[in-house]
Amino acid sequence: MQRAGGPGSARQRARMAGTWLLLWAQALGLTGAQPSWVTLEPPWTPVFLHEKVTLTCRGPGTPGPTEWYEDERRWQQAGSDPVSVSKGRTGSSSYRCRSPGAELSPPVTLTFSDDWVVLQVPARVLLEGDALPLRCRGWKDAQLTRVRFFRGQEELGGPRRGQELLLSSLQPRHSGHYSCHADVSRTLVGRQESAPVTVVVHELFSVPVLQLEGPAEPPEGSPLALRCVSRPSPLRPLARLQHLFYRDGAVVGGPQDSPQLWLPPLGLSDSGSYSCEVRVEAAGVRKRSAPVTVTVRRVPVSGVSLAAEPPGGQLAEGDCLVLSCSVAAGTGPISFSWHREGSATPLATGPRYELRAVQHQDGGCYRCSATDGGTAADSAPLRVTVLVPVANATIAMTRPEPSVPAGESLNLSCSVWAGTAPVTFAWLRDGQELGQGPVLALGTVGPAHTGTYQCLATNRLGTHRVFQALSPALALAVTLPWRGTAVAAGLSVSLLLLLLLGAAVAWHLRHRHRARRPPAGGRAPPQPEGRQPEPAAPGDAEVLYAHVVVTERGGGTPPGSPRAGTPLESPVVYAVLPGPHVRLRVPSDSYENVP
Repeated sequence: MQRAGGPGSARQRARMAGTWLLLWAQALGLTGAQPSWVTLEPPWTPVFLHEKVTLTCRGPGTPGPTEWYEDERRWQQAGSDPVSVSKGRTGSSSYRCRSPGAELSPPVTLTFSDDWVVLQVPARVLLEGDALPLRCRGWKDAQLTRVRFFRGQEELGGPRRGQELLLSSLQPRHSGHYSCHADVSRTLVGRQESAPVTVVVHELFSVPVLQLEGPAEPPEGSPLALRCVSRPSPLRPLARLQHLFYRDGAVVGGPQDSPQLWLPPLGLSDSGSYSCEVRVEAAGVRKRSAPVTVTVRRVPVSGVSLAAEPPGGQLAEGDCLVLSCSVAAGTGPISFSWHREGSATPLATGPRYELRAVQHQDGGCYRCSATDGGTAADSAPLRVTVLVPVANATIAMTRPEPSVPAGESLNLSCSVWAGTAPVTFAWLRDGQELGQGPVLALGTVGPAHTGTYQCLATNRLGTHRVFQALSPALALAVTLPWRGTAVAAGLSVSLLLLLLLGAAVAWHLRHRHRARRPPAGGRAPPQPEGRQPEPAAPGDAEVLYAHVVVTERGGGTPPGSPRAGTPLESPVVYAVLPGPHVRLRVPSDSYENVP
């Protein structure tokens, strides 16, 4: 039986449909059983009585026996593939198959007719975006004229090719009952109307649904994840789906293959109505989801904290102080202000406050305040301690002069012109540490206390920073005023007595010499030869004594000395003066007796 378009073109379309379905099966996935499907050759329904139609079962399974079903009953030709069917009575039957390792195929309805005119449509599942060829055919391929096509009572227009009409880009709304009217060229037949054929257009994919991965009222600053969920039809290979995302009608993401979109941290302006769209450009199918309202809420300011550099806010005068303020939570533009206890006026604004060279008066309690315009919060106060290093250490004493008489009681005190307490003091004498504390009690001074004195003042910042100030040197001299005067007076008296004694001896010798001088021109009486002068008998000489008493003023007495004010042992100076019978001695014949 000759068909319009020729048998070659029909077979080619069937092969193309089979290849398409095979690719679809491969795209459905590699896990789980996939459905089989049935192809027809010629790929039309209905067909006329006694026409032969070949059915082929295709699927992703392995080769093997094929199960066939006719009108949901096991078919007697089960196991063979392909199979042929031809009927001599009118009616419709549905056919299904199951290839090895695959699921049962969707049903394909094949109708056999004995009408003068039939409307043929493709014997396959129609989905959105497909083209639908409508073919008006006469019994035994009779010539038809004045062909018209209808859906229900509505006449269809569109491009025609002889006895065919092509409808492109089907939509589910195109489902319905189709028919054709035509004049049959045979005698007495006249104009004929075909039986209606039901056409069902299935969805290529379901209407997408926009899902939020998170609350519909996300906090400001949090990300937002959108997922566009659409279920593809198992009756057609998966086409490449493109996803777009909208906010208030404006595109915020896509087109993209992924059905998920991550939006950066949200602001209040990101609130709005969101939707998504799924497209298959090749089929010209587009579907948009229902809108979802997203309301971005502001997070109140909380968890305000203050940090200091150096840590703890302890520093010395002249150091640099840096204070930083931060919040644990809070959205929107946040402003900061700085305050010090006792001052009503803010010191500065911004998240950072810096003092390049702090002074003692900069110490105190600091805090920062953060606000987003609607809410505000304060940090805990931070006490800033500014240490004043010790400076200008000086030594003070009760006497105006550093020369101290021995025996006096003396204390030295050390003070600093500046320095934060606590301040410690150390005393040095001739470079050696002598004692601790602000006062050095020397007690009763003596020659041993003579030396160079200094004090070292120290204060600390923490355990690692030490500040010191060394006083100018104090040269302390200890004198012995009373002992030196007594000794000098004693020596003066002794010299005077010695001079008087010497004068007396000289006068006596001179007087004796004159008494023994012979008369003028005479000589001294001669002595017998060999006779020595007789020694002077005791009592022939006079002894002169000089007694000197030396005393010492109290105070400053060296250890082991007699107590002050006690008379010292007196030296006795004496001289022996020759008598008239003793040979004259030289004046140096004098003796000193010192106990």
